[in-house]
Amino acid sequence: MINGIINVYKEEGYTSFDVVAKLRGITKIRKIGHTGTLDPDATGVLPVCIGSATKLCDMLTDKTKEYVADMKLGITTDTQDMSGQVIDEKEVNITAEEFRDAILSFIGPSKQIPPMYSALKVGGKKLCDMARAGITVERKPRDINISDIKILDIDDTSAKIRVNCSKGTYIRTLCNDIGQKLGCGAVMTGLVRTRSGSFAIDKAYKLDQIEELAKKGELDSIVTNVDEVFSDHKAVTVSGENEKRVLNGNQIRLDMKERFVRVYLENGSFAAVYSYDRNKDCFVPFKMFL
Repeated sequence: MINGIINVYKEEGYTSFDVVAKLRGITKIRKIGHTGTLDPDATGVLPVCIGSATKLCDMLTDKTKEYVADMKLGITTDTQDMSGQVIDEKEVNITAEEFRDAILSFIGPSKQIPPMYSALKVGGKKLCDMARAGITVERKPRDINISDIKILDIDDTSAKIRVNCSKGTYIRTLCNDIGQKLGCGAVMTGLVRTRSGSFAIDKAYKLDQIEELAKKGELDSIVTNVDEVFSDHKAVTVSGENEKRVLNGNQIRLDMKERFVRVYLENGSFAAVYSYDRNKDCFVPFKMFL
């Protein structure tokens, strides 16, 4: 039984759920979940949790992301990418310095209005389904944070940028908003997620590579253990009464006040992540992996 995370390279044409379904077929394990939707046309890093590691899905989804996006200036579409209908075209007369000043203005916390062509639901219905039916509804702005944007390449009518951002940031919408700020419009023409939390694209595996490793019985070689996700937190080993309390999912007392600790049993097996409760002056279960 596999319990861990596989860093999948999602290829173009697959939905995130397609990847999960494919991995279920490869591993013969049903308990699998992904950690952040990528559009079918986008490629790149998609960490997938298997077995008890599915308890980490929400935590990994919350991690910061890095993207490389291609954008075309002078065009606005209803989908904010090239799959939609062109609704405006303008001449582009923007210098590299003007473009740099525009993108830098998006660094920091802000509110972003999700696009109509997205999987978000309003009133129980997906926005994209309503958009295809010609219906536009009001969307509440969402809090996002862009920690960094860099220009990788630029010419007269196109640019390639690298974006580090919080979860829930729509890069399509960012490209659209940059175009609006420049006054010429812009659309996203390509998107690669290069990092999700600690999972990077240079150590991501395509589905056919994963399938081949599974056939060889070598799948464990690319599985990240659950405790590695918490490697930045202090590790403690419990024994005696504290070990019994951990096995029962009860609070424990330790001679420290770290925010989180990785808890191992006396035999070396990873048991849980505990968090410090200031009010109780003890550690309480945060995530159990027994």
